[in-house]
Amino acid sequence: MIDAIKEFFLETVGRELCVFFCSMLPIIELRGAIPLGAGLGLPWWQTFGLGIAGNLLPVPFLLLLWQVILRLLRRFRLTAGVANWLERRALRSRERVENGAFWGLLLFVAIPLPGTGAWTGSLLSSLTGIRPWKALLSIVLGVLGAGIIMTLVSYGTVAVFQSWF
Repeated sequence: MIDAIKEFFLETVGRELCVFFCSMLPIIELRGAIPLGAGLGLPWWQTFGLGIAGNLLPVPFLLLLWQVILRLLRRFRLTAGVANWLERRALRSRERVENGAFWGLLLFVAIPLPGTGAWTGSLLSSLTGIRPWKALLSIVLGVLGAGIIMTLVSYGTVAVFQSWF
């Protein structure tokens, strides 16, 4: 079954689009897309570009629509818990980001750990009232920082393993 899924994505979608779409997924984002590109043998510059582009594509829409999305999720008993969980998760980092709104959001997005990234950063900026253009610039710079970190880690690790074998 796993081989069928792998074959579908690699042969039908292609390695490049796999990296692009993987970087668009919440939680996974660049932390998964860049190691995926390295593992698939794509050049670092291509993986970096595709990952950044895919990760940033949903951000303007998220910045404008998070309040609407949360309101819709709260309307249904099945998804109300998800909306509350998302809000609680984002608000845990609220104080750190509000203190130095632009730089706090940038650093929050740039640190490539689970639960940080463009999706959570856009939710956090929406909940804290940071202006959308200021938040967008901060998130873009944070995604670039996370992309650089993940590219160095991923491609450095691949180089080390290739030298061993």
